[in-house]
Amino acid sequence: MSFSNRVNQVLHDEHTATSALVQLLQGVVARHRRSPPAAGDPAVAQLLNELAGAEAEVARHFAFEERQLFPYLEAMGDGAIGAHLSAEHAVLLPLWARLAALARQTSGQAFDEVRWNEFRRLADELCEPMLAHAQKEDMALLPLIEESMDGETEVRLYQEYAETA
Repeated sequence: MSFSNRVNQVLHDEHTATSALVQLLQGVVARHRRSPPAAGDPAVAQLLNELAGAEAEVARHFAFEERQLFPYLEAMGDGAIGAHLSAEHAVLLPLWARLAALARQTSGQAFDEVRWNEFRRLADELCEPMLAHAQKEDMALLPLIEESMDGETEVRLYQEYAETA
């Protein structure tokens, strides 16, 4: 998927990266459904490292949408999508925070049974809703922005978002 609006393209690229991380998470959890992964498993170490850093990126992404894009759409007369997506953010962000905290706590050591069960439960709660959310934004939010945003607003918002990276 490609967008001419640079804000949209950056957000889409972030959706793609987040979806890949979520799919990696789903794969690790599926492979170790019954028991925790072995200490030192390189795929798990990579996953924990990526999850630990993903929370800040997801929070930055959600905050930008809520502060800039949703009010923009509301001013254009289309506030319903922003309200819906904000409600999803309110559910997803705490899950990301708890999963990232658990990833940081576990990084460099083995999962015990209790920690693994919590990690797996959080992953199960996060994965499908997050994938659906990213797809919803790609298929509904970004096309609305693409159709309505003028070039001057695009440049301003693109620069603002880049400065928060």
